Amino acid sequence: MSNLWIQAARLRTLPLAIANVSIGTVLAHNFGQFSWVIYGLTTLTAVLLQVLSNLANEYGDFVHGADHDQRQGPKRTVQSGAISASQMKNAILLVGALCILSGCTLVFLTGLSIVFKMFFIALGFIAVWAAINYTAGDKPYGYRGLGDLSVFLFFGLLSVIGSYYLQSSTWNWSILLPAISCGAFSMAVLNINNIRDIESDRIAGKDSLALKMGRSTAVTYHASLLITGLISASLFTFINYSHWIQLIFLLVIPLLTINYRAVKSKIKPMELDPYLKQMALTTLLFVITFSVGLIWS
Repeated sequence: MSNLWIQAARLRTLPLAIANVSIGTVLAHNFGQFSWVIYGLTTLTAVLLQVLSNLANEYGDFVHGADHDQRQGPKRTVQSGAISASQMKNAILLVGALCILSGCTLVFLTGLSIVFKMFFIALGFIAVWAAINYTAGDKPYGYRGLGDLSVFLFFGLLSVIGSYYLQSSTWNWSILLPAISCGAFSMAVLNINNIRDIESDRIAGKDSLALKMGRSTAVTYHASLLITGLISASLFTFINYSHWIQLIFLLVIPLLTINYRAVKSKIKPMELDPYLKQMALTTLLFVITFSVGLIWS
């Protein structure tokens, strides 16, 4: 049974959540602020939110019929009957409560004013709501083409800027640029998933952005996300340049090129599936190289 819950939690998605809060923390460290306790709790909260989203996705797609026999992706635990819908619902409530507990503990241990603490707690509740209602709930916004926007806001802006601010209690406009990079690359991961599932989502009535745009436009959109991520990181480096090592993140360009070509040429869903993981790992490599460049410089 434990293996089934590990499968439902989708551990392969967790490095992306960890990476995006880590880059915000590294940026704070680069500007002279860092706390291991704050970083640990930020990471824990991000991981719990990701697990919550994954469990809610298993439950929501089953309830709304997106996990049907013609779907080409990996078999889901609720779909297969390995975990019952009621068990999954209880797990969602438990992990949601853990998210709130972890997030509140994190916020109250920071040096923020009471006003900003309340603001971040409110953001935490919004994040929990968004994680659940992406595909679960009566009107899941992921079924109306809003998943990409959610990923940009939570995996990009909130993860990077939020983790930076929780560490430093200061604002720096240039932090928006790496936040945009992380958001764009995370949206690219989702876009591959949605392109893969276009036909099965059409059958289920799940209107992802890729389905709304059509495959050809979704491929062009994918290229724009990859380019936006690179340009934003490059602009940040130009503004804060001090050493050539900061450009080491450009090593991901060949991997991004491979990913785009695969998204463009691989028509069959199962042929495209490995490149979803490849894009997630490329995003992780971007975060690592970008962070190494900052720390080394």
